[in-house]
Amino acid sequence: QVQLVESGGGLVQAGGSLRLSCAASEIRISLRAMGWYRQAPGKQRELVATITVGGSTNYADSVKGRFTISRDNAKNTMYLQMNSLKPEDTAVYYCNTYPGLRAYWGQGTQVTVSS
Repeated sequence: QVQLVESGGGLVQAGGSLRLSCAASEIRISLRAMGWYRQAPGKQRELVATITVGGSTNYADSVKGRFTISRDNAKNTMYLQMNSLKPEDTAVYYCNTYPGLRAYWGQGTQVTVSS
């Protein structure tokens, strides 16, 4: 059974940084396009960043230049480095394949940015 477990969230002041991790089991993330998603209170889940099998990355305009998606194939883990955080980045962050598969959604990790 595929499991994607997010961690690394927390409370941070505006301008601060966090690094999220996505530990995968029963799926080789190096063989799949993967993505980070987020859902803010009262809003739909949105795509934040993607990484292809070849390592190409893409970002939502709202996070471009501040967030970096990466993966460690040996650890089968994906990361999201978030710098210069803003209050509007407050959300639950999830990892999944890209596009996301319903069965793979995990619990997410809460990121709260205070002003």
